[in-house]
Amino acid sequence: MKYAIVSVIILFLFANASAQNNTEAALQVKINGIIKKMTLEEKVAMLHGSATFYSAGVPRLGIPEVSYDDGPLGVRREEERFGWNSANWTTDSATFLPNGSAIAATWNPEMAHKYGVVIGEEANARKKIVMLAPAFNICRIPLCGRTYEYYSEDPYLNGQLAIQAVKGIQSQRVAACIKHFAANNQEVNRGVINEIIDERALREIYLPAFKAAIEQGDAYTIMSAYNKINDYWCSENDFLLDKVLKTEWGFKGIVISDWGGTHHTLAAANAGLDVEMGSNGPYDQWYFAKPLIAAVKAGQVSEKNIDEKVRRILWVIYHTSMSADHPKGSIATPEHGKAAYDIASESIVLLKNDDHLLPLNAGKVKSIAVIGDNATRTFATGGFGASVKVKYEVNALAGIRSRFGKTADIKFVQGYKANYLASNTAEQNAGYDKPDTALINEAVALAKTTDVAIVCIGSNREYESENHDRKNLELPFGEQALVNAVTAANPKTIIVIMAGAPYDLNEIKKSNNTIVWSWFNGTEAGNALADVLKGVVNPSGKMPFTFPVALNDSPAIALNTYPGKDTTTTYKEGILVGYRWYDTKKIDPLYCFGYGLSYTSFTYADLTTDKKNYKSADKITVSVKVKNSGSVAGKEIVQIYVSKVNSGVLRADKELKAFKKVMIAPGKTMPLIMNINVSDLAYFDDKLSKWIVEPGEYKLMAASSSKDIRQIAAFSISK
Repeated sequence: MKYAIVSVIILFLFANASAQNNTEAALQVKINGIIKKMTLEEKVAMLHGSATFYSAGVPRLGIPEVSYDDGPLGVRREEERFGWNSANWTTDSATFLPNGSAIAATWNPEMAHKYGVVIGEEANARKKIVMLAPAFNICRIPLCGRTYEYYSEDPYLNGQLAIQAVKGIQSQRVAACIKHFAANNQEVNRGVINEIIDERALREIYLPAFKAAIEQGDAYTIMSAYNKINDYWCSENDFLLDKVLKTEWGFKGIVISDWGGTHHTLAAANAGLDVEMGSNGPYDQWYFAKPLIAAVKAGQVSEKNIDEKVRRILWVIYHTSMSADHPKGSIATPEHGKAAYDIASESIVLLKNDDHLLPLNAGKVKSIAVIGDNATRTFATGGFGASVKVKYEVNALAGIRSRFGKTADIKFVQGYKANYLASNTAEQNAGYDKPDTALINEAVALAKTTDVAIVCIGSNREYESENHDRKNLELPFGEQALVNAVTAANPKTIIVIMAGAPYDLNEIKKSNNTIVWSWFNGTEAGNALADVLKGVVNPSGKMPFTFPVALNDSPAIALNTYPGKDTTTTYKEGILVGYRWYDTKKIDPLYCFGYGLSYTSFTYADLTTDKKNYKSADKITVSVKVKNSGSVAGKEIVQIYVSKVNSGVLRADKELKAFKKVMIAPGKTMPLIMNINVSDLAYFDDKLSKWIVEPGEYKLMAASSSKDIRQIAAFSISK
């Protein structure tokens, strides 16, 4: 009977695969037939922008244009067809979703999938076919202006989240455009910087998440980055686009340039770029317009090359706007708000709770001082880059009032002025970091009269913005002076930091007992925060990147490779990015990768592997038991790191290779099983140009963070 069931399953899978192959083959026949009917001019018209967020179709053949839209934080407002001004629609209010590092802080692929489904449904409601999301470049520089938009410093964590974000978006027959390929790790000089990166670092750190999003997520489109890698623009980098992306990874879809990120006709066309996008006309003068037609006629670019690009575009169109079961979509629904809330509530990180002030007891707290500009600020818009026109956004003050207002007297004062605009010059922004004595005095006076003070500080979308990096890690707007003064006035002060990237929290960590880290956390941010403060939600977020004690501890800064010299930067740290650097160099961070507290506690036991010795083609099955040893239910993120003992090559002290987030009831023990492919323990030998699984002894670690190792086991790999 068992064998009969197995046989049925095999036949079903084989039949399903055969049907898919037949469908794909039929589609290719259809696409080839369309291409044969097209003129060269019609083909080339499909390869470049025809408006700010559109590229042309072929109306006489029934091929629609392709519409694009920004999406890392949600579907952006409708812009004028030719330009960047609002089209002034009344039906384009969308859901503001938590930022990328917030999604990463959930350590939960299910949350990334929820994000993707909302993006896809809202894109369909707006008739957008390609969403420029998710963005998940590695967080190499803590000062990078787009760290808030990206995910984490770890390629494995990024990859697991990216796979599900892509699947969520494309479940709605909308193409995800993963970006920015590759190594867009700084905004300073991003349009000219030449990054010298050895192939091992590229293969082990900067490319794996893209590989996962394509091979496992089946991403339909990808955006080339602005920068150069190893002397070649990413939009005309044969190694990236042809050798790795299309040949090795088997990418079927479209390579799209970042807006204005194309530099030459021949080099880009022959290296693998498919569509040139930009911001302004005249569109027929772009590199992939009349100059490309001329290049084909001159024999410099083959028409077969052009046909291949058109084939890819048509393949994406048939999987999206011309798919048989294309959904209508929906926008800014209560369900989408709930998804935003779920992500936000799992992203919030409890950094310190020494006095166990949290969760607040609503029955005992009769008065609350809410202090700080970020308590009333919203984050859907601001600075450069993609913003979202929202139907609503719950700020921190509104969330606190909704959860505590019936039992406590809640008063607000501003505390500081956020005098900074991304569009201003340095001279115009001068003084933004100075404390406002009058506002601080007002905050102190209020804090002295209340049971609890909640100080909402951090950053905003102007201060963390595309197109510029921060100058340092200091908290802006004189916030430290405000924190010091309020804490002195009321020892029951809770510090809430809203930001998307690391900051200098040394003084706050030393002097304050209660610290909560929130993010640019979407349309339900205030409600999610208040529910964590109240204990309705037990915080389960963990940091997706390392907070250095000092900026000079960060590898790129320590090695003097940032921002580069004469528009060139060498990635001297190689594979030692993020916690890999800190652990290997024995540098203590302020907050380590994977760090985050809970209102309960967890104990680990019985870490084992299914075997003690493995071959390179094997799979390692890891088992560990985790007990909630506290008094309330909570979610724990179990992190599995692997270390090669006595490696013959430079290796990081340890690397994340698996993780799982689980809810455990108080007093209960959860047995967990995770799998690791032995092949995923390989390093890339750039002299031999291949992956090597090094034989010998390995150490396996079950951890609550990269520094909090709870259980250790050993195994070996033989040749």
